[in-house]
This record gives sequence, C-alpha cells and structure tokens, in this order.
Amino acid sequence: MLSLFSIGLAFFVIAVSPGPANISNATVAMSRGRTISLIYGAGLSTGLVCWGMVAASGLGVILQSSIYLLMALKLFGGLYLLWLAFLTGRSAIHPDNKSLQVASNSKSHLGWFIKGVILNVSNPKTVIAWLAALSVGLGANDSTTSLMLGVIVCILVGFATNALYSIFFSFKGVMAWYQRASRWINSIVSGLFAVAGIGLIRSAFNR
Repeated sequence: MLSLFSIGLAFFVIAVSPGPANISNATVAMSRGRTISLIYGAGLSTGLVCWGMVAASGLGVILQSSIYLLMALKLFGGLYLLWLAFLTGRSAIHPDNKSLQVASNSKSHLGWFIKGVILNVSNPKTVIAWLAALSVGLGANDSTTSLMLGVIVCILVGFATNALYSIFFSFKGVMAWYQRASRWINSIVSGLFAVAGIGLIRSAFNR
C-alpha cells in the first residue's frame, strides 16, 4: 500500500532543507518582499513539477517490470538520503554563512516566475530527490494511479514549502536568527535524512 503520508513527509524534509533554491527564495523574500518571493517560489515549485513527471514516468516502468529493480531503487534512494545527511551534518559542524545573491533587472511578476522555473528545471539532481521521496512509500504492488497520487502529494508539499519560505523570510530579522540557529537546524535535518535513509534501505529487503 502506497503511504502518502510517508512520501509527503520525506519530500518535505528534502524540500525544506537549505539548498540553492531555498536560499535564493529566502534572499528574494528579504530583498524584494513577500509578493515577489511568493511568485518566485511558485516558479520554483513549477520547476519541481517538471522533474516530478520525469521521476514518476521512470517509477511507473519499474513498478511494471521487476521487484528487484524496485529494491535497487530503494537502495539507491536510501544511499542518497544518507549522503544528504552527511552533507547537512558537515554544514552543521562547519557552518557556511554565505548566501546566494539573486540578481535580476526584471520588474514583472512573470519575469520572477520564469526565473524560479529555470532555476529548478536546470538542476537535474532534483529528479534524484523525487525518486528518493517517492521510494519511501512505494510498494511492489502499487499501481500507477497510486504513484500519481504520491506525485500530487509531493507537488502540494513543494508549493507549500516554497510559500512558507517566502512568508517566513519576508519578516524582518529572520535571516539573522536563521544564521544563529543554522547549526541546530542542520543537525536536526541531518538526523531526519539519516533516519529516512536507513529506513528506506531496510524496506528494500522487506518483501
């Protein structure tokens, strides 16, 4: 049975973790305001949808072919999550306070939306995140329809996460607090990645 909650939670942990897209969205929120950031975040989320369709297509083929391919995918996804845990844990030990600057002369809302789309579409590593998240709640007997429900959940989580970044970082003084708390935030996120990765690797051998 496809666990939509597990998929949604896994995707949220991946989506909310600090990365180029989230840092850029936070920067836009602080420098350009909430409205522009929400539009930019919607573009980022739309870019995620494109890679989500790619990931779902590949998983659909796997579901219809071999249980061993599914097991291999789960192992790959688990290792990817453990790698994210390592990177995030390293950031907690050696924090890097550099922020990503987003330069743009665009004054139109459409221009900011397109910038968000391009940023995520131009990052093919995003499809790996999709595969890892969907694999968390994926079973050998799940149908393509169930898989698409999982994709829809991830899409909703993606839009909600980017909106939260836009709203949260548009408040004054938030970035200063975030930089002070980044060590603890990264430590918690690293732990969540590790738990999810180990759980996914274990599920690969549970048939």
